[in-house]
Amino acid sequence: MNITKTINEINALNIEERLLIVQAIWDSIAEEQVYPDLNEEQKKELDSRIEDFESNLDNVLTWEEIKTSITRKK
Repeated sequence: MNITKTINEINALNIEERLLIVQAIWDSIAEEQVYPDLNEEQKKELDSRIEDFESNLDNVLTWEEIKTSITRKK
C-alpha cells in the first residue's frame, strides 16, 4: 500500500466522506481494544481527573445540558 497515494485520494474527498472514513478507522481501532501504553505523567493526569470526577459528582453536566448550552451561545 502506498500511504501517500491513499492520503492524497482521501484528501480529494468531500468533508462528509472524509468524516465517514475517520469514523470507520476509529471504530476499527476501538474494536481491537488495543491501547498504547501510557507514560507516568499521563497515568497521573488520568488518575487526577478520575479523582476529581469522583469527588465532584454533583458538578457534572449531561450531554443534553451541554448541547443546550452550546446552542444558546450561537
